[in-house]
Formats: sequence, structure tokens, C-alpha cells
Amino acid sequence: MILDSVAIQKILPHRYPFLMVDTVIEIERLKRIVAIKNVSINEGFFQGHFPGKPVMPGVLIIEGLAQTGGLLLLSEIPDRDKKLFYLAAVDEARFRRPVVPGDQLRMEVTVLKWKVKFCKLQAVATVNGDVVAEAVLRCMLVDRDPKPGADAAMGARDE
Repeated sequence: MILDSVAIQKILPHRYPFLMVDTVIEIERLKRIVAIKNVSINEGFFQGHFPGKPVMPGVLIIEGLAQTGGLLLLSEIPDRDKKLFYLAAVDEARFRRPVVPGDQLRMEVTVLKWKVKFCKLQAVATVNGDVVAEAVLRCMLVDRDPKPGADAAMGARDE
């Protein structure tokens, strides 16, 4: 194990119940990361997805992959406590089979491109060596406390 849950929480801003990474088992700086999510029946989303036939929502698998990529990239940012990576796009997403309680989700993320504020990542999730989900993720680095009016750049609207 390279990073445990305590070390992960020093890098990522996510917390239970939305932290989707339990441990990091491999890291190649600026290139690749492999993390694990142990899927337990105690996860809150299983209460409603689906009663009697629990399946991990695909969007949460994508979120886990994005958090895994965030761990790799945020660990390279010196002032990471003042920054966030926002998921900006999900391309070519494919879901191959359901993820169910008891599965150990292995999430591997490889950097395809990284510029100062934007990155493109190849993300693959497997269970027992079988691909369960994959996608190309695009992320954007933003200030945690944006300047007034900065939300307009992200397409936010006043309501």
C-alpha cells in the first residue's frame, strides 16, 4: 500500500460518504495511479439502487475514477489546499458489467495530457481482472475560493 485512507484525505477534499477511494497501491508520478475501492453492502446508495438487487451506480464508479486521477495530480500541486479538480467532461464511457457488494474495484488512471489547468485521463475500472467501466475524463483545476463572478466561467446561472 502506498497511501491509506488517512493519507488520501490529506490530498483529496472528499469525505465519507462521498470518498470513493480506500487505498492507493501504485503510483508513477505524473503518469499513472492504481487505487482500490472495497464495495460494501453498507454503502448508503445500495438502499435505493436497487432494493433486492444492489448495484453500484455507474456515476459513482466514474466519480471513483475521477478521485483516483485527482489523487495523482493534486499530489503534484504545492498549494493543493487552495485548489480543486473539477470533472469537466466524461467521454467514451462504457459500462461492461455491474459492480456489486463484495467486489473490490481496482481503478487505474493514466495521464494522456496535462497542461497547467486542464488534464485528460484514461480511466479503467476492473473487478477480478475484468473491465467493468472505462472512460476518458477531462478535468479542470480551479481555485477553491473563486473570485466573485468566477462561477460564470463554469456556466453557473443566478436563480
